[in-house]
Amino acid sequence: MKGLILAAGTGTRLKPLTDTTPKALISIGGVPVLERVLIRLKAAGVKSFVVNAHHHAQKVADFCADLARRHGVPVSVSREDDLLLDTGGAIKKASALLKGREPFFVHNADVLTDLDLRALINAHRDSGALATLSVRERDSARAYLFDQKGRFAGHDRGEGNITWAKGQVSNASRLPFDGIHLISPELLDKITESGVFSVTKTYLRLAAANSDIRAFRSDKWAWHDIGTVEKLAAAEASILGRM
Repeated sequence: MKGLILAAGTGTRLKPLTDTTPKALISIGGVPVLERVLIRLKAAGVKSFVVNAHHHAQKVADFCADLARRHGVPVSVSREDDLLLDTGGAIKKASALLKGREPFFVHNADVLTDLDLRALINAHRDSGALATLSVRERDSARAYLFDQKGRFAGHDRGEGNITWAKGQVSNASRLPFDGIHLISPELLDKITESGVFSVTKTYLRLAAANSDIRAFRSDKWAWHDIGTVEKLAAAEASILGRM
C-alpha cells in the first residue's frame, strides 16, 4: 500500500512560523506533523510514500530523505516548484508513483487524528468504492454532501453555493471532510482534469457518471488541523494529552 502526504501548502495563516519553516515541518511535541502522519500511515500498512512539496520545497525534500533513512521506508518527493497544483493536480502529478494493485492514501500533512485507519481500509474494501472520504459532523463553511446510502452527491462551498453531482438530493447529509482519502488505483486513469484543480472537481464528475465515492464517518475519533496559530495550539494541547 502507498500513501501520498500533501505537504505543499504555504501556511499563510501560520505566519510568521511559516516564513522560514514549511507548515508540514512544524513540530508538535518535538515531532514534525509530516512525520506524525507518516508514522500513523506506516502503522496502518503503508509501505512507501510520496510527499508533494512547494513552499520551502528543498527543506521538505531534505527532511523526506531523513525520514526514509530513519523509518526504513521509501519516500519520494513530487515537487511543485513553479506552481501549487491543489489536491487534484498533486495526485495527477504523482500518479506514476502511486500506481499499483492496492488502494492508496491521500492524507493532508496538516491534519492530526487518532482515526482508525485500518477501519477506513476495511470499509473501503468492503464497499468496493472508487474512493472513500473520511468525514464528520463539525463546524465548517465547506462540506461534502452524501445521499442516504453514504454516496458522494455534491459539494457545499458555503453561503448557499452548492454543486450537485447529479441533481439535488433530498435529505442529503452535510459532512465536512477530514483531509483523508483512500483511493482505488483505477481512479488515476479516470482523472481527465489538468493543471491546478481540486480533486473535488474530479469526484463531482465521476459521481455524475455513477462512480461509487463513499463517506466514512469518523465522528468518534479526535481530529485537528493546524491551519492557524490558535488551531495549532489546540492540536498540541490535545495531542500531548491523548494522541
